[in-house]
Amino acid sequence: MSSTNQVPETRLMSGDELSADDAWHALRVYGRWHLFHDAFVRFRYGDGFSHSRALALQLCLAVVPFLIALAGLATDLGVEEGGLVVADTILALTPGASHDIVADLLTDDQRTEEAGELALALGLITGMVSLTQTMAQIERGANRIYGVERDRPALLKYVRAAVLAVLAGVPALFGFLTLVASRPFGDSIARRYPVWGDEFAAVWNVVRWPASLALVVFAVGVIFRYAPRRRQPGLSWLLFGAALATVLWWATSLLLAGYVRFSGGFGDTYGPLTGIIALLIWANLTGIALFLGLAFAAQLEAARVGAPEPAEPDRWRPTPADDRPHAPHLPSARSSKNRKSVKAARVRSFGAGFAVGPDGTHRRVRPHKPPPE
Repeated sequence: MSSTNQVPETRLMSGDELSADDAWHALRVYGRWHLFHDAFVRFRYGDGFSHSRALALQLCLAVVPFLIALAGLATDLGVEEGGLVVADTILALTPGASHDIVADLLTDDQRTEEAGELALALGLITGMVSLTQTMAQIERGANRIYGVERDRPALLKYVRAAVLAVLAGVPALFGFLTLVASRPFGDSIARRYPVWGDEFAAVWNVVRWPASLALVVFAVGVIFRYAPRRRQPGLSWLLFGAALATVLWWATSLLLAGYVRFSGGFGDTYGPLTGIIALLIWANLTGIALFLGLAFAAQLEAARVGAPEPAEPDRWRPTPADDRPHAPHLPSARSSKNRKSVKAARVRSFGAGFAVGPDGTHRRVRPHKPPPE
């Protein structure tokens, strides 16, 4: 449970919906660095780090099945229809993979074709289920950051999460793949299709950056607007938080990719687990960037409404008893005789309240007083 102050909904204010100009004016009035500080306080007291770790786990459980689905797609396409391009991309994304495994994967026989179809189906189903749980985790973290202590009802929550998984989760994953795997994809196209592959690779290396940015911005905007359990302002008002989340995500992804690629110590340390460890770190940084952007958008809206305090005050105060150098003495244990007498007194104190005489008359009975100890 978080201790953040709830952000009042700006749509309850009089007047038109907040615009981007109003958001920029509020940002200048309240100060950028002051809002950054309060946004981090809201992120911290909204359990942002805990929700980021939970989101990282769900995100990894979604990315890995989609990679399995890509492997199944490579097998299903075969050598003559572009399967080698997908296989080359998978090799670039999974350090330590063996070319012999991919060659066996692309063998044109009935066994590998059935295995590829099964991997494609199971990967897509498992990936979509995990991606739905990822969106549900984003809703929980966003609610705590906005000060909403209860999520939507279970059915509505997961139906909404499934819709967000399609509208925002899939574009976000494609944006990630476009960012980290577009170069090996273009190089493979140029190598496998020498007639037109070089021209395609040259254009692709330029287009991949704005394409990845557009997909990520679209996904983040949809998440910011529809994930929290509240009436969000317009997308123009959420632009600053979404831009902050996108810049942080891009910066951390590029820095991590560069470190993993050019640092020999990282690969030597983790060996065949290099790809998995890099995926875990990237997923955790993705969660932190997303929830920090949400916290900034929430704090900007709270400042505009007039509730700028990001978290509740600390109610814990030390008392003189907390300053004792040792624990107080425990009372002495009662003897077995005293325990039996007290138990009997408790039983007698809950009597029926009346007694029946020999002649059938009733008389009131008062509970016996417990014997003195």
